Amino acid sequence: MTARPTDPDPENTPGMQHGNSVDPGDTPPIEASTSGNAYRQPDLPSEKTNKLVYVGILVVVALVVVMLVGYAVGIGD
Repeated sequence: MTARPTDPDPENTPGMQHGNSVDPGDTPPIEASTSGNAYRQPDLPSEKTNKLVYVGILVVVALVVVMLVGYAVGIGD
């Protein structure tokens, strides 16, 4: 059993001209469409939101560092 090639043979494909081109107004076989419904990209957050997230991360990191230093010094016992 031999596998059939996935690409159509241009000699036997209707609508194909010499040189693998198509007749005007014809659609080549298995052509991917780039038009139509596409997934909408989500809106990006504003610059203010990004800064708030960075500040929040810095606050959490600072608290963790203070807790680790306090534990190392013996305050947290």
